[in-house]
Amino acid sequence: MKGINAEDRRRIGESIRQKYMKVAVSPEGNFRYPTGEAGLKGQKYSPEILRKLPKDALASYCGVGNPFTLGPVNQGEAVLDLGCGAGVDTLIAAIIVGPEGRVVGIDFSPEMIERAMENLQKTALGNVTFQEASAEDLPLPDASFDAVISNGVFNLIPDKLTALKEVFRVLKPFGRLMIADQVLTVGSHEDTTSIVENWAR
Repeated sequence: MKGINAEDRRRIGESIRQKYMKVAVSPEGNFRYPTGEAGLKGQKYSPEILRKLPKDALASYCGVGNPFTLGPVNQGEAVLDLGCGAGVDTLIAAIIVGPEGRVVGIDFSPEMIERAMENLQKTALGNVTFQEASAEDLPLPDASFDAVISNGVFNLIPDKLTALKEVFRVLKPFGRLMIADQVLTVGSHEDTTSIVENWAR
């Protein structure tokens, strides 16, 4: 986006961090759409899989859609959850890929990573790791994932082109990118100040 400089990026990052510090405690009341179990049910997540996760982990869900409806995730595969938040989609992916597969969740908010690790500790899953990292600079090897999922994250990333390049770098040949997100359906404003101020709202 034109007009987004280093200071703007810093302010955007700080705004997002402040919001997600609250979300890490509870997503309830921080979004204009259903969160927790109501959000998962509304997005048609598999009830069979949801029953395998603790209720308080499900309560931390704040996604905008269901990336698992966009393509296959198969047993034994490696999956990256980009902007994993509290890790609900990460844990769901881990159940789907099974013990022969592996899932990595990354998020740039340390509070969300901490909540994700707490959620993981309430399960018996041994094929999940979480890392604090930016989507624009993934600390992961080339061609290492069969699928990348992302839920409500790309709209928050200032440099979407760099993030997409990173995604395609870590995907294996013929790997899948499955994004559920919000999009702007009208033209953007020329006033970048108000855009920056309202980035994470």
